[in-house]
Amino acid sequence: MGLTMFTHLLTLVIWAPIAAGLLVLATGGDQRAALARWLAAAGALAGFLLSLPLFTEFNNLSGGMQFVEMKPWIESLGINYHLGVDGISMLFIVLNSFTTLLVVVAGWQVIQKRVAQYMAAFLIMSGLINGAFAALDAILFYVFFEGMLIPMYLIIGVWGGPRRVYASIKFFLYTLLGSLLMLVALIYLYFQAGKSFDIQAFHDIAKIPLTVQILLFVAFFLSFAVKVPMWPVHTWLPDAHVEAPTGGSMVLAAITLKIGAYGFLRFVLPILPDAARELSGVMVALSLVAVVYIGLVALVQSDMKKLVAYSSISHMGFVTLGLFLFTGSELNQWAVEGALVQMVSHGFVSAAMFFCIGVMYDRVHSRNIADYGGVANKMPIFAAFMMLFAMANSGLPATSGFVGEFMVIMGAVQVNFWYAALAATTLIFGAAYTLWMYKRVIFGEVGNSHVAELSDVNKREFLVLAILAIAVLGMGLYPQAFVEKMHLSVNDLILHVSQSKL
Repeated sequence: MGLTMFTHLLTLVIWAPIAAGLLVLATGGDQRAALARWLAAAGALAGFLLSLPLFTEFNNLSGGMQFVEMKPWIESLGINYHLGVDGISMLFIVLNSFTTLLVVVAGWQVIQKRVAQYMAAFLIMSGLINGAFAALDAILFYVFFEGMLIPMYLIIGVWGGPRRVYASIKFFLYTLLGSLLMLVALIYLYFQAGKSFDIQAFHDIAKIPLTVQILLFVAFFLSFAVKVPMWPVHTWLPDAHVEAPTGGSMVLAAITLKIGAYGFLRFVLPILPDAARELSGVMVALSLVAVVYIGLVALVQSDMKKLVAYSSISHMGFVTLGLFLFTGSELNQWAVEGALVQMVSHGFVSAAMFFCIGVMYDRVHSRNIADYGGVANKMPIFAAFMMLFAMANSGLPATSGFVGEFMVIMGAVQVNFWYAALAATTLIFGAAYTLWMYKRVIFGEVGNSHVAELSDVNKREFLVLAILAIAVLGMGLYPQAFVEKMHLSVNDLILHVSQSKL
Protein backbone atom coordinates (compact mmCIF):
# COMPACT_ATOMS: atom_id res chain seq x y z
CA MET A 1 0.00 0.00 0.00
CA GLY A 2 1.43 3.36 -0.96
CA LEU A 3 1.59 6.16 1.55
CA THR A 4 -0.45 8.34 -0.83
CA MET A 5 -3.56 6.72 0.63
CA PHE A 6 -2.53 7.95 4.04
CA THR A 7 -1.70 11.59 3.35
CA HIS A 8 -4.45 12.83 5.65
CA LEU A 9 -4.60 9.85 7.99
CA LEU A 10 -3.71 11.78 11.14
CA THR A 11 -6.29 14.45 10.37
CA LEU A 12 -8.91 11.71 10.09
CA VAL A 13 -7.73 10.03 13.29
CA ILE A 14 -8.12 13.33 15.14
CA TRP A 15 -11.29 14.76 13.62
CA ALA A 16 -13.36 11.63 12.87
CA PRO A 17 -14.03 10.89 16.58
CA ILE A 18 -14.78 14.58 17.18
CA ALA A 19 -17.23 14.66 14.26
CA ALA A 20 -18.82 11.43 15.50
CA GLY A 21 -19.12 12.99 18.96
CA LEU A 22 -20.91 16.05 17.56
CA LEU A 23 -23.21 13.75 15.59
CA VAL A 24 -24.02 11.80 18.79
CA LEU A 25 -24.72 15.11 20.60
CA ALA A 26 -27.18 16.01 17.84
CA THR A 27 -29.40 13.04 18.77
CA GLY A 28 -30.54 15.16 21.72
CA GLY A 29 -32.24 13.83 24.85
CA ASP A 30 -32.52 10.38 26.38
CA GLN A 31 -35.59 9.42 24.35
CA ARG A 32 -33.15 8.61 21.52
CA ALA A 33 -30.57 6.96 23.79
CA ALA A 34 -30.42 3.74 21.77
CA LEU A 35 -29.53 5.66 18.60
CA ALA A 36 -26.89 7.64 20.50
CA ARG A 37 -25.30 4.41 21.75
CA TRP A 38 -25.11 2.81 18.30
CA LEU A 39 -23.78 6.00 16.69
CA ALA A 40 -21.14 6.27 19.40
CA ALA A 41 -20.13 2.64 18.91
CA ALA A 42 -19.85 3.19 15.14
CA GLY A 43 -17.81 6.36 15.69
CA ALA A 44 -15.46 4.70 18.19
CA LEU A 45 -15.01 1.67 15.93
CA ALA A 46 -14.27 3.94 12.96
CA GLY A 47 -11.74 5.85 15.05
CA PHE A 48 -10.00 2.61 16.06
CA LEU A 49 -9.95 1.22 12.51
CA LEU A 50 -8.55 4.51 11.20
CA SER A 51 -5.74 4.37 13.76
CA LEU A 52 -4.69 0.82 12.84
CA PRO A 53 -2.82 1.76 9.61
CA LEU A 54 -0.58 3.95 11.79
CA PHE A 55 0.60 0.70 13.38
CA THR A 56 0.50 -1.66 10.40
CA GLU A 57 1.95 0.73 7.80
CA PHE A 58 4.51 2.23 10.16
CA ASN A 59 8.07 1.99 8.83
CA ASN A 60 10.18 0.42 11.61
CA LEU A 61 13.38 1.33 9.76
CA SER A 62 12.87 5.05 10.29
CA GLY A 63 13.16 6.86 13.60
CA GLY A 64 11.83 10.13 12.20
CA MET A 65 8.31 11.49 11.84
CA GLN A 66 5.88 9.64 9.59
CA PHE A 67 2.41 10.41 8.18
CA VAL A 68 3.42 14.09 8.32
CA GLU A 69 0.92 16.82 7.43
CA MET A 70 1.66 20.52 7.27
CA LYS A 71 -0.70 23.43 6.63
CA PRO A 72 -0.23 27.07 7.64
CA TRP A 73 -2.66 27.99 10.43
CA ILE A 74 -1.80 31.43 11.88
CA GLU A 75 0.92 32.54 9.50
CA SER A 76 1.70 35.90 11.10
CA LEU A 77 2.77 34.09 14.30
CA GLY A 78 4.45 31.14 12.60
CA ILE A 79 1.85 28.70 13.90
CA ASN A 80 1.16 25.69 11.67
CA TYR A 81 -1.25 22.78 11.60
CA HIS A 82 1.67 20.36 11.70
CA LEU A 83 1.09 16.69 12.47
CA GLY A 84 3.24 13.58 12.48
CA VAL A 85 4.03 10.52 14.58
CA ASP A 86 7.18 8.62 15.42
CA GLY A 87 7.51 5.22 17.07
CA ILE A 88 6.85 6.80 20.45
CA SER A 89 3.64 8.75 19.85
CA MET A 90 2.09 6.33 17.36
CA LEU A 91 1.59 3.64 20.01
CA PHE A 92 -0.42 5.98 22.22
CA ILE A 93 -2.77 7.07 19.44
CA VAL A 94 -3.61 3.41 18.79
CA LEU A 95 -3.94 2.74 22.54
CA ASN A 96 -6.24 5.73 22.93
CA SER A 97 -8.53 4.74 20.04
CA PHE A 98 -8.65 1.19 21.42
CA THR A 99 -9.55 2.38 24.92
CA THR A 100 -12.26 4.71 23.62
CA LEU A 101 -13.96 1.81 21.85
CA LEU A 102 -13.91 -0.25 25.07
CA VAL A 103 -15.26 2.66 27.10
CA VAL A 104 -18.25 3.10 24.80
CA VAL A 105 -19.06 -0.61 25.11
CA ALA A 106 -18.43 -0.54 28.87
CA GLY A 107 -20.92 2.31 29.42
CA TRP A 108 -23.63 0.73 27.23
CA GLN A 109 -26.25 -0.09 29.89
CA VAL A 110 -24.60 1.48 32.91
CA ILE A 111 -25.22 5.06 31.83
CA GLN A 112 -28.96 5.78 31.74
CA LYS A 113 -29.06 9.57 32.10
CA ARG A 114 -27.76 11.95 29.42
CA VAL A 115 -26.49 9.05 27.34
CA ALA A 116 -25.71 11.02 24.19
CA GLN A 117 -23.74 13.64 26.12
CA TYR A 118 -21.73 10.96 27.94
CA MET A 119 -20.79 9.11 24.76
CA ALA A 120 -20.04 12.35 22.90
CA ALA A 121 -17.71 13.57 25.65
CA PHE A 122 -15.57 10.44 25.27
CA LEU A 123 -15.49 10.61 21.48
CA ILE A 124 -14.54 14.28 21.44
CA MET A 125 -11.92 13.70 24.12
CA SER A 126 -10.49 10.81 22.11
CA GLY A 127 -9.95 13.08 19.10
CA LEU A 128 -8.36 15.80 21.22
CA ILE A 129 -5.98 13.32 22.87
CA ASN A 130 -4.96 11.96 19.47
CA GLY A 131 -4.28 15.56 18.49
CA ALA A 132 -2.00 16.09 21.49
CA PHE A 133 0.03 13.00 20.58
CA ALA A 134 0.26 13.90 16.88
CA ALA A 135 0.91 17.65 17.12
CA LEU A 136 4.32 18.82 15.92
CA ASP A 137 3.53 22.48 16.52
CA ALA A 138 3.78 23.69 20.12
CA ILE A 139 0.63 25.82 20.06
CA LEU A 140 -1.35 23.08 18.35
CA PHE A 141 -0.13 20.72 21.08
CA TYR A 142 -1.12 23.23 23.75
CA VAL A 143 -4.64 23.62 22.32
CA PHE A 144 -5.22 19.87 22.29
CA PHE A 145 -3.49 19.40 25.65
CA GLU A 146 -5.82 21.92 27.32
CA GLY A 147 -8.88 20.99 25.25
CA MET A 148 -8.91 17.41 26.48
CA LEU A 149 -9.37 18.67 30.05
CA ILE A 150 -12.86 19.94 29.26
CA PRO A 151 -14.61 16.65 28.38
CA MET A 152 -12.87 14.92 31.30
CA TYR A 153 -13.98 17.68 33.67
CA LEU A 154 -17.57 17.20 32.50
CA ILE A 155 -17.38 13.39 32.66
CA ILE A 156 -16.31 13.50 36.31
CA GLY A 157 -18.55 16.43 37.24
CA VAL A 158 -21.79 15.20 35.61
CA TRP A 159 -21.68 11.39 35.79
CA GLY A 160 -19.44 11.00 38.83
CA GLY A 161 -20.06 9.97 42.43
CA PRO A 162 -21.34 12.00 45.40
CA ARG A 163 -18.22 14.25 45.70
CA ARG A 164 -17.91 14.67 41.95
CA VAL A 165 -17.94 18.48 41.86
CA TYR A 166 -15.08 18.73 44.34
CA ALA A 167 -13.09 16.10 42.44
CA SER A 168 -13.64 17.65 39.01
CA ILE A 169 -12.74 21.17 40.12
CA LYS A 170 -9.63 19.90 41.89
CA PHE A 171 -8.65 17.96 38.76
CA PHE A 172 -9.23 21.01 36.58
CA LEU A 173 -7.35 23.50 38.77
CA TYR A 174 -4.33 21.25 39.31
CA THR A 175 -3.88 20.50 35.63
CA LEU A 176 -4.66 24.03 34.44
CA LEU A 177 -2.29 25.81 36.82
CA GLY A 178 0.61 23.63 35.73
CA SER A 179 -0.01 24.23 32.05
CA LEU A 180 -0.03 28.02 32.26
CA LEU A 181 3.69 27.99 33.09
CA MET A 182 4.27 25.69 30.14
CA LEU A 183 2.72 28.30 27.85
CA VAL A 184 5.25 30.86 29.11
CA ALA A 185 8.06 28.38 28.37
CA LEU A 186 6.73 27.75 24.87
CA ILE A 187 6.62 31.47 24.14
CA TYR A 188 10.23 31.87 25.31
CA LEU A 189 11.31 29.00 23.05
CA TYR A 190 9.37 30.55 20.15
CA PHE A 191 11.68 33.57 20.21
CA GLN A 192 14.79 31.40 20.65
CA ALA A 193 13.81 29.27 17.64
CA GLY A 194 13.59 32.27 15.31
CA LYS A 195 9.87 32.94 15.76
CA SER A 196 8.69 29.43 15.09
CA PHE A 197 6.44 27.21 17.18
CA ASP A 198 7.67 24.08 15.41
CA ILE A 199 8.60 21.46 18.01
CA GLN A 200 11.38 20.19 15.74
CA ALA A 201 12.78 23.74 15.64
CA PHE A 202 12.71 23.80 19.46
CA HIS A 203 14.74 20.58 19.45
CA ASP A 204 17.31 22.17 17.15
CA ILE A 205 17.96 25.31 19.21
CA ALA A 206 21.75 25.15 19.54
CA LYS A 207 22.43 27.14 22.72
CA ILE A 208 20.40 27.53 25.91
CA PRO A 209 22.27 28.57 29.10
CA LEU A 210 21.93 26.17 32.03
CA THR A 211 20.02 28.55 34.34
CA VAL A 212 17.50 29.20 31.58
CA GLN A 213 17.25 25.46 30.90
CA ILE A 214 16.53 24.80 34.56
CA LEU A 215 13.82 27.49 34.68
CA LEU A 216 12.21 26.08 31.53
CA PHE A 217 12.53 22.59 32.99
CA VAL A 218 10.61 23.70 36.09
CA ALA A 219 7.87 25.24 33.92
CA PHE A 220 7.44 22.06 31.87
CA PHE A 221 7.84 19.91 34.96
CA LEU A 222 4.92 21.58 36.75
CA SER A 223 2.73 20.96 33.74
CA PHE A 224 3.68 17.36 32.97
CA ALA A 225 4.38 16.13 36.51
CA VAL A 226 0.82 17.00 37.54
CA LYS A 227 -0.47 14.98 34.58
CA VAL A 228 1.65 11.88 35.26
CA PRO A 229 1.03 12.45 38.32
CA MET A 230 4.35 12.44 40.15
CA TRP A 231 4.61 12.60 43.92
CA PRO A 232 3.95 15.22 45.53
CA VAL A 233 1.50 16.69 42.97
CA HIS A 234 -0.54 13.50 42.78
CA THR A 235 -3.33 14.23 45.24
CA TRP A 236 -5.94 15.11 42.61
CA LEU A 237 -5.77 11.63 41.08
CA PRO A 238 -7.30 9.45 43.84
CA ASP A 239 -10.19 11.92 44.19
CA ALA A 240 -10.76 12.07 40.45
CA HIS A 241 -10.68 8.28 40.09
CA VAL A 242 -12.97 7.57 43.02
CA GLU A 243 -15.63 9.99 41.79
CA ALA A 244 -15.33 9.36 38.04
CA PRO A 245 -17.69 6.88 36.35
CA THR A 246 -16.05 3.62 35.24
CA GLY A 247 -15.39 4.85 31.70
CA GLY A 248 -13.86 8.05 33.04
CA SER A 249 -11.48 6.10 35.26
CA MET A 250 -10.51 3.84 32.38
CA VAL A 251 -9.55 6.72 30.09
CA LEU A 252 -7.97 8.75 32.89
CA ALA A 253 -5.65 5.90 33.90
CA ALA A 254 -5.04 4.41 30.48
CA ILE A 255 -4.49 7.58 28.45
CA THR A 256 -4.43 10.98 30.13
CA LEU A 257 -1.65 10.04 32.56
CA LYS A 258 0.47 9.07 29.55
CA ILE A 259 0.32 12.59 28.10
CA GLY A 260 2.44 13.81 31.01
CA ALA A 261 5.18 11.26 30.46
CA TYR A 262 4.95 11.88 26.71
CA GLY A 263 5.54 15.58 27.39
CA PHE A 264 8.84 14.75 29.12
CA LEU A 265 9.87 12.71 26.07
CA ARG A 266 8.80 15.21 23.43
CA PHE A 267 9.70 18.51 25.14
CA VAL A 268 11.84 18.27 28.25
CA LEU A 269 14.50 15.73 27.27
CA PRO A 270 15.27 16.88 23.70
CA ILE A 271 14.93 20.63 24.29
CA LEU A 272 16.61 20.83 27.72
CA PRO A 273 19.15 17.98 27.78
CA ASP A 274 21.54 19.64 30.24
CA ALA A 275 18.83 20.56 32.72
CA ALA A 276 17.50 17.00 32.43
CA ARG A 277 20.96 15.63 33.32
CA GLU A 278 21.45 18.19 36.07
CA LEU A 279 18.09 17.40 37.66
CA SER A 280 17.97 13.70 36.87
CA GLY A 281 18.81 12.89 40.50
CA VAL A 282 15.75 14.84 41.65
CA MET A 283 13.53 13.12 39.09
CA VAL A 284 14.82 9.68 40.07
CA ALA A 285 14.26 10.47 43.76
CA LEU A 286 10.69 11.66 43.16
CA SER A 287 10.01 8.59 41.02
CA LEU A 288 11.34 6.21 43.66
CA VAL A 289 9.26 7.93 46.34
CA ALA A 290 6.21 7.34 44.14
CA VAL A 291 7.12 3.70 43.56
CA VAL A 292 7.83 2.84 47.20
CA TYR A 293 5.81 5.24 49.35
CA ILE A 294 2.67 5.30 47.19
CA GLY A 295 2.86 1.50 47.02
CA LEU A 296 2.61 1.49 50.82
CA VAL A 297 -0.22 4.03 50.72
CA ALA A 298 -2.11 1.70 48.36
CA LEU A 299 -1.72 -1.11 50.87
CA VAL A 300 -3.90 0.57 53.50
CA GLN A 301 -6.78 1.66 51.25
CA SER A 302 -10.25 0.36 52.04
CA ASP A 303 -11.81 1.60 48.79
CA MET A 304 -10.99 -0.53 45.73
CA LYS A 305 -10.91 2.38 43.32
CA LYS A 306 -8.61 4.37 45.58
CA LEU A 307 -6.32 1.37 45.85
CA VAL A 308 -6.04 1.02 42.07
CA ALA A 309 -5.63 4.81 41.73
CA TYR A 310 -2.65 4.78 44.09
CA SER A 311 -1.26 1.74 42.31
CA SER A 312 -1.43 3.79 39.09
CA ILE A 313 0.74 6.49 40.64
CA SER A 314 3.20 3.85 41.79
CA HIS A 315 3.36 2.26 38.32
CA MET A 316 3.75 5.65 36.64
CA GLY A 317 6.70 6.28 39.00
CA PHE A 318 8.40 3.51 37.06
CA VAL A 319 7.84 5.41 33.84
CA THR A 320 9.38 8.67 35.06
CA LEU A 321 12.24 6.67 36.61
CA GLY A 322 12.99 5.06 33.25
CA LEU A 323 12.99 8.41 31.45
CA PHE A 324 15.71 9.98 33.64
CA LEU A 325 18.32 7.25 34.12
CA PHE A 326 21.55 8.77 32.77
CA THR A 327 24.96 7.08 32.51
CA GLY A 328 27.27 10.02 31.97
CA SER A 329 25.53 12.06 29.30
CA GLU A 330 23.54 9.17 27.79
CA LEU A 331 20.09 8.00 28.69
CA ASN A 332 19.77 4.28 29.26
CA GLN A 333 18.15 2.57 26.25
CA TRP A 334 16.67 -0.29 28.30
CA ALA A 335 15.11 2.12 30.74
CA VAL A 336 13.55 4.46 28.16
CA GLU A 337 12.07 1.60 26.15
CA GLY A 338 10.95 -0.06 29.38
CA ALA A 339 9.20 3.15 30.41
CA LEU A 340 7.35 3.25 27.07
CA VAL A 341 6.37 -0.42 27.29
CA GLN A 342 5.23 0.19 30.87
CA MET A 343 3.08 3.11 29.68
CA VAL A 344 1.29 0.98 27.07
CA SER A 345 0.95 -1.97 29.43
CA HIS A 346 -0.38 0.22 32.23
CA GLY A 347 -2.98 1.43 29.73
CA PHE A 348 -4.31 -2.11 29.33
CA VAL A 349 -3.96 -3.24 32.95
CA SER A 350 -5.34 -0.16 34.70
CA ALA A 351 -8.28 0.05 32.29
CA ALA A 352 -8.99 -3.61 33.03
CA MET A 353 -8.73 -3.16 36.80
CA PHE A 354 -11.08 -0.16 36.79
CA PHE A 355 -13.49 -2.01 34.53
CA CYS A 356 -13.52 -4.98 36.93
CA ILE A 357 -14.28 -2.68 39.85
CA GLY A 358 -17.01 -1.06 37.73
CA VAL A 359 -18.60 -4.45 37.01
CA MET A 360 -18.90 -5.13 40.75
CA TYR A 361 -19.98 -1.57 41.55
CA ASP A 362 -22.84 -1.76 39.03
CA ARG A 363 -24.22 -4.75 40.93
CA VAL A 364 -23.53 -3.89 44.58
CA HIS A 365 -23.14 -0.08 44.46
CA SER A 366 -20.19 -0.10 46.80
CA ARG A 367 -16.48 0.20 46.25
CA ASN A 368 -15.51 -0.79 49.79
CA ILE A 369 -13.48 -3.96 50.08
CA ALA A 370 -15.30 -4.77 53.35
CA ASP A 371 -18.67 -4.93 51.55
CA TYR A 372 -17.56 -7.91 49.47
CA GLY A 373 -16.14 -11.38 50.05
CA GLY A 374 -16.69 -14.68 48.28
CA VAL A 375 -17.54 -13.10 44.90
CA ALA A 376 -15.91 -16.11 43.16
CA ASN A 377 -18.77 -18.32 44.40
CA LYS A 378 -21.28 -16.28 42.42
CA MET A 379 -19.17 -14.87 39.54
CA PRO A 380 -16.57 -17.53 38.62
CA ILE A 381 -15.90 -16.24 35.08
CA PHE A 382 -15.44 -12.70 36.34
CA ALA A 383 -13.17 -13.93 39.14
CA ALA A 384 -10.92 -15.69 36.60
CA PHE A 385 -10.56 -12.55 34.49
CA MET A 386 -9.91 -10.37 37.50
CA MET A 387 -7.26 -12.85 38.66
CA LEU A 388 -5.37 -12.36 35.39
CA PHE A 389 -5.53 -8.57 35.66
CA ALA A 390 -4.55 -8.62 39.34
CA MET A 391 -1.51 -10.71 38.41
CA ALA A 392 -0.64 -8.32 35.58
CA ASN A 393 -0.94 -5.42 38.03
CA SER A 394 1.54 -7.23 40.30
CA GLY A 395 3.95 -7.72 37.40
CA LEU A 396 3.68 -11.47 36.81
CA PRO A 397 5.94 -12.71 33.96
CA ALA A 398 4.01 -13.47 30.72
CA THR A 399 1.65 -10.55 31.42
CA SER A 400 2.30 -7.09 29.99
CA GLY A 401 2.84 -5.71 33.50
CA PHE A 402 6.11 -7.59 33.84
CA VAL A 403 7.84 -6.49 30.63
CA GLY A 404 8.13 -2.75 31.22
CA GLU A 405 9.05 -3.08 34.89
CA PHE A 406 11.69 -5.69 34.07
CA MET A 407 13.22 -3.47 31.37
CA VAL A 408 13.33 -0.43 33.64
CA ILE A 409 14.93 -2.47 36.44
CA MET A 410 17.46 -3.84 33.92
CA GLY A 411 18.34 -0.27 32.94
CA ALA A 412 18.45 0.89 36.56
CA VAL A 413 20.94 -1.83 37.52
CA GLN A 414 23.33 -0.48 34.86
CA VAL A 415 23.04 3.03 36.29
CA ASN A 416 22.93 2.40 40.05
CA PHE A 417 22.23 -0.82 41.90
CA TRP A 418 20.28 0.90 44.68
CA TYR A 419 17.90 2.59 42.23
CA ALA A 420 17.12 -0.86 40.90
CA ALA A 421 16.75 -2.38 44.37
CA LEU A 422 14.27 0.30 45.45
CA ALA A 423 12.37 0.10 42.16
CA ALA A 424 12.13 -3.68 42.48
CA THR A 425 10.23 -3.34 45.77
CA THR A 426 7.20 -2.54 43.61
CA LEU A 427 7.07 -6.21 42.69
CA ILE A 428 6.62 -6.99 46.39
CA PHE A 429 4.31 -4.11 47.33
CA GLY A 430 2.38 -4.41 44.06
CA ALA A 431 1.69 -8.07 44.71
CA ALA A 432 0.86 -7.28 48.34
CA TYR A 433 -1.81 -4.62 47.77
CA THR A 434 -3.28 -6.15 44.63
CA LEU A 435 -3.53 -9.75 45.78
CA TRP A 436 -4.64 -8.81 49.29
CA MET A 437 -7.49 -6.81 47.82
CA TYR A 438 -8.28 -9.67 45.43
CA LYS A 439 -8.31 -12.22 48.26
CA ARG A 440 -10.65 -10.16 50.46
CA VAL A 441 -13.06 -9.36 47.64
CA ILE A 442 -13.13 -12.57 45.60
CA PHE A 443 -12.29 -15.52 47.87
CA GLY A 444 -13.73 -16.88 51.09
CA GLU A 445 -17.35 -17.43 52.12
CA VAL A 446 -20.12 -15.34 50.56
CA GLY A 447 -19.77 -12.14 52.55
CA ASN A 448 -23.34 -10.82 52.72
CA SER A 449 -26.76 -10.78 51.08
CA HIS A 450 -25.61 -8.39 48.33
CA VAL A 451 -22.87 -10.79 47.24
CA ALA A 452 -25.33 -13.70 47.43
CA GLU A 453 -27.50 -12.01 44.77
CA LEU A 454 -24.67 -11.40 42.26
CA SER A 455 -24.94 -12.67 38.70
CA ASP A 456 -21.89 -13.41 36.53
CA VAL A 457 -20.72 -11.17 33.68
CA ASN A 458 -23.08 -10.66 30.73
CA LYS A 459 -22.02 -10.91 27.07
CA ARG A 460 -21.09 -7.24 26.81
CA GLU A 461 -18.90 -7.31 29.92
CA PHE A 462 -17.37 -10.60 28.82
CA LEU A 463 -16.42 -9.03 25.48
CA VAL A 464 -14.60 -6.11 27.13
CA LEU A 465 -12.81 -8.38 29.60
CA ALA A 466 -11.79 -10.84 26.89
CA ILE A 467 -10.37 -8.11 24.62
CA LEU A 468 -8.37 -6.66 27.52
CA ALA A 469 -7.16 -10.13 28.52
CA ILE A 470 -5.90 -10.76 24.97
CA ALA A 471 -4.11 -7.39 25.02
CA VAL A 472 -2.45 -8.05 28.39
CA LEU A 473 -1.32 -11.58 27.47
CA GLY A 474 -0.37 -10.67 23.90
CA MET A 475 1.88 -7.86 25.04
CA GLY A 476 3.30 -9.99 27.83
CA LEU A 477 4.19 -12.87 25.52
CA TYR A 478 5.37 -10.87 22.50
CA PRO A 479 6.51 -7.38 23.54
CA GLN A 480 8.75 -7.24 20.46
CA ALA A 481 5.76 -6.13 18.36
CA PHE A 482 5.72 -2.89 20.37
CA VAL A 483 9.45 -2.51 21.02
CA GLU A 484 10.45 -2.77 17.34
CA LYS A 485 8.15 0.16 16.51
CA MET A 486 9.75 2.47 19.07
CA HIS A 487 13.37 1.27 18.88
CA LEU A 488 14.77 3.69 16.29
CA SER A 489 12.80 6.67 17.59
CA VAL A 490 14.22 6.00 21.06
CA ASN A 491 17.73 5.70 19.57
CA ASP A 492 17.31 9.09 17.90
CA LEU A 493 16.07 10.60 21.14
CA ILE A 494 19.00 9.22 23.16
CA LEU A 495 21.47 10.52 20.58
CA HIS A 496 19.82 13.95 20.63
CA VAL A 497 19.78 14.16 24.43
CA SER A 498 23.46 13.21 24.69
CA GLN A 499 24.48 16.44 22.92
CA SER A 500 24.92 19.40 25.25
CA LYS A 501 23.33 22.78 24.50
CA LEU A 502 25.52 24.85 26.81
